Amino acid sequence: MAGKIVIQASPTGRKRIDHRNFCDEVARATTFTGAEVEAVLRLAAEIAKRHVENGDIVEFGDLGLLKPSFQSKLVEKGTAEFNPNVHITKPVVRLSPSRKYFTLTGVSYERVEAPEKKSTTTPTPGPGGGTSGGSSETGGI
Repeated sequence: MAGKIVIQASPTGRKRIDHRNFCDEVARATTFTGAEVEAVLRLAAEIAKRHVENGDIVEFGDLGLLKPSFQSKLVEKGTAEFNPNVHITKPVVRLSPSRKYFTLTGVSYERVEAPEKKSTTTPTPGPGGGTSGGSSETGGI
């Protein structure tokens, strides 16, 4: 479809729920306070990270598995000794997401108009002191 103006769906990202409000919302369904929920979530993440740093795989509930990963430099066998402290780099925690949890169901869709793009041209003074700037056309969203 090169050269054609097309329409493509994308999530609108209606709003962002910050961590504190999320914890407060969870707390309303329990006997805990929002601060207690936040403390438990932080503690769970900290303990899970400690296990992964030790090389363990952690089943993190419905979210999926937390696993250790890293990059390793190649060492030709027989030419040099492989030293894990030198040749293993960039250790990270990888989330292998649960397909069941991360597959959205019960989702509805609606069409929303794209916000107008700001003009990339500089407005020029027009007759009578006003400005006449470049207009922008929204397309290919």
